[in-house]
Amino acid sequence: MEVKKAVIPAAGFGTRMLPVTKAQPKEMVPVFDKPVIQYVVEEAYKAGIDDIVIITGRHKRAIEDHFDRFPELENTIKNSEKENDLKELNEVLDNVTIHYVRQKEPRGLGDAIYHARKHIGSEPFIVLLGDVITHPNCSKELISHYRKGESIISVEKVPKELVSRYGIIALDENGFITDMIEKPSADKAPSDLAILGRYLLQPEIFDYIKQTPPGRGGEIQLTDALKLMISNGHRMRAHLFSGRVYDIGNKLSWLKATVEFALKSEFGKEIRNHLISVLKEHKCGK
Repeated sequence: MEVKKAVIPAAGFGTRMLPVTKAQPKEMVPVFDKPVIQYVVEEAYKAGIDDIVIITGRHKRAIEDHFDRFPELENTIKNSEKENDLKELNEVLDNVTIHYVRQKEPRGLGDAIYHARKHIGSEPFIVLLGDVITHPNCSKELISHYRKGESIISVEKVPKELVSRYGIIALDENGFITDMIEKPSADKAPSDLAILGRYLLQPEIFDYIKQTPPGRGGEIQLTDALKLMISNGHRMRAHLFSGRVYDIGNKLSWLKATVEFALKSEFGKEIRNHLISVLKEHKCGK
């Protein structure tokens, strides 16, 4: 069965990005010239996904408005240079159906994904966290490695001293995941492979989420449901992602991504010269 559906959880408060996220969704924070969730939706579209469920919450209406047509604006900029600024977004809107389901209260990532169960039905699907950008296309890599009946979790190598910031996986000799540990200490981490926010899951995950008891803070964690799934004999592989990951829920990573994307744009030369100038001033100031 082809993988044609995706779930994007986007219901969190974005507390790591306060105060910018006090009145706007963290998924709408711009990375250079696009909100982060547009990069995520474009990733899904370019991986061959044509049916997306976005799990939202209170104060997330801006996401729905962004992925809607705006005829008055489009008529205003028609036949101007600005028309190209909406070209990529409009291509997605013309080819992808986007649905919205509200998570009524913040009960964890597992609970958010569970809200998509009726729409996903019996099909395999991709989960893309709404505040993580990957380059190149991580979802496309996952689908290219897909084997019928298996789930795949995308991982990245992290320095041993940083494993305590991530969910870390353990593997057997055949490359199948045997365990996942949330934020282990360096001496207790089973590997240096961290879960990065892209999953290709079988629909059975919904049964295991339903069986998963709430953990800390009353939240139902996806990791706990995945561990339960593995313990019941489900084959789950790890895919080592070949590219770069940008966690836009983190201020420093967001800033690095914005600068990096700007440097790759048509303003790259000017940005580079400006940064050199600022660095020189900073050095002189010391």
